[in-house]
Amino acid sequence: MTERRINISEPVTGEAEWQAIKEPIETGWLTQGPKVAAFEKGFADFHGAQHGIATTSCTTALHLILHALEIGPGDEVLVPAFSWVASANVVLYCGATPVFVDIDLQTYNIDPTKIQAKLSPKTKAIVVVHLFGLCADMDAIRDALPSQVKIVEDAACAAGAKYKDAYAGTLGDASAFSFHPRKTITTGEGGMVLTNDPDLAEIMQKLRNHGAEISEEQRHHGPKPYLLPDFNMMGFNYRMTDLQGAVGLSQLGKLKGFINERQQAAQNYRQALAEIPWLKMPVVPDACTPAWQAFVTWVDPKTAPLPRNEIMDVLQSKGIATRPGTHAIHMLSYFTQAMQLSPADYPVAMFCNDQTMAIPLHNKMTADDYQYVIDALKAL
Repeated sequence: MTERRINISEPVTGEAEWQAIKEPIETGWLTQGPKVAAFEKGFADFHGAQHGIATTSCTTALHLILHALEIGPGDEVLVPAFSWVASANVVLYCGATPVFVDIDLQTYNIDPTKIQAKLSPKTKAIVVVHLFGLCADMDAIRDALPSQVKIVEDAACAAGAKYKDAYAGTLGDASAFSFHPRKTITTGEGGMVLTNDPDLAEIMQKLRNHGAEISEEQRHHGPKPYLLPDFNMMGFNYRMTDLQGAVGLSQLGKLKGFINERQQAAQNYRQALAEIPWLKMPVVPDACTPAWQAFVTWVDPKTAPLPRNEIMDVLQSKGIATRPGTHAIHMLSYFTQAMQLSPADYPVAMFCNDQTMAIPLHNKMTADDYQYVIDALKAL
């Protein structure tokens, strides 16, 4: 008898992805080429954006955006205190300073009411994270910012999520997505920039290919093979491979179905777990249609039968994987030391660091899997 195991997340890949990579393997075009271009167009079209620029990861996509916006030493960039560390690291890559803003406990996203207190004459941009696939309150965020402050969406978790009638990725000056295996669709590693700014798109297309004036595909298909591209800016090697682009195209065709399944699963969790008073559900504002990259609850330490970590241990012993939602960046050793921060500086982020608990939600789970998780939680 096999021991039961329900993972926190699993990518859905199979025969379609095997078939997708055959063409680049057979043609020998493995690096950035026609499959990446098709994936860029398809992903941008899906979200209603004019330009897509594929990259090696969401981290490099964010770095590309900030670099193209000329964020540098002396500049400050607002970042939510509760997010994956990359949201702040990319600011450091540019030589700028991340300035943390506390979050809203109901949504885990940046709290717009806390933004103005963090603004200074040095504030040049804000990284707005749509955490776990739920869009941040973009209208309130925009109202809190001076018009010159650029809005960068960290949409790593938010492929297919909506705010009002617009998709995540089209709500700011530029956005970055992730295709890590824990995301709704995957290319293994990989990222994507979306923007409606043609000038910014042109700069980023060059920057992700060492600053080359033309792409590798253009050069190889050109009539003069002895000509190398000119490089009029310092760039990076952030190119996605055509193997990944082919997988991404296959996955993109499944995105709507994946999102619908996850929305139904999240609704079932809400209904089934509502009777557990110590387990709090994420709140979805009326303006948002979430894509649920993860389903993150929080444990009320005043009424829970056990501390959160012990609850996670019990679930683990039953074969149910859980994780903290993410971490409070300001509590990580590098930032406490380099920026002289303390946990209590951002109390909601600190609380979420200690009390959030993601429970399994992914497109390989069966109805029986979900019921097993629900029953295990109720049994506590």
